Amino acid sequence: MPPADAPAEPDAAPEEPGSGPGDRETPAAPAGTEDTLDLKLTEELLALISEDRNKAARRHDSAGELLGDPATWPGATTEAGVFHLVPVVLERDLAVLSRWMNDPAVAAFWELVGPESVTADHLRPQLEGDGRSLPCLGVLDGTPMSYWEIYRADLDPLARHYPARLHDTGIHLLIGGVGNRGRGVGTTLLRAVADLVLDNLPRCGRVVAEPDLRNTPSVSAFLSAGFRFSAEVDLPDKRAALMIRDRTYRDHL
Repeated sequence: MPPADAPAEPDAAPEEPGSGPGDRETPAAPAGTEDTLDLKLTEELLALISEDRNKAARRHDSAGELLGDPATWPGATTEAGVFHLVPVVLERDLAVLSRWMNDPAVAAFWELVGPESVTADHLRPQLEGDGRSLPCLGVLDGTPMSYWEIYRADLDPLARHYPARLHDTGIHLLIGGVGNRGRGVGTTLLRAVADLVLDNLPRCGRVVAEPDLRNTPSVSAFLSAGFRFSAEVDLPDKRAALMIRDRTYRDHL
């Protein structure tokens, strides 16, 4: 997928008084016993922990809906025009999405160059899945001009690479038309989509993204759209900039 010092997480739990190192004496271990346990977190154990978290999150979601239905979300009035997220319909949208994926500027980061079947193979797992990732067209004043993936970041493999919180929601995007690039439209729509997510998913406290660090225009667009740079993360296919837009600070950034 595409897509300064990292600040401490603002809601990290403070240490309780007396609980820090050296604040109180630790009883000595009885003779003949070990006072430490060397537990190695294997890949298998990490996978089990991740699956348990996924199951708990799915149980926590009422009516089994992970992300709701973007088709019912209202349009966003922006300085670029009226913007809607429209869920992808494979038969209707495959040709235009495949054409965008074969644009060299897009292909460098999405890596879906090839016939329509390549793009279809990327879309089907989302369209036929459990709803944790929703592919959408971005429609500006009635014209499809971008592609978006709205996904549950806390249920995604990304969660293994950062301190995820329940209901973290991620976004991937590409701007499809050359005429819409390089003039601030991406920044405008990133802010609009982040606000749509926060407005329509009340349990989501943060919108996250992980653009490729090499994609300087994308990282800059996220910063201009009110996201903060949180950390650099090594993902299987790229080194990414973890960008976060917090519900708490959305009116100030």
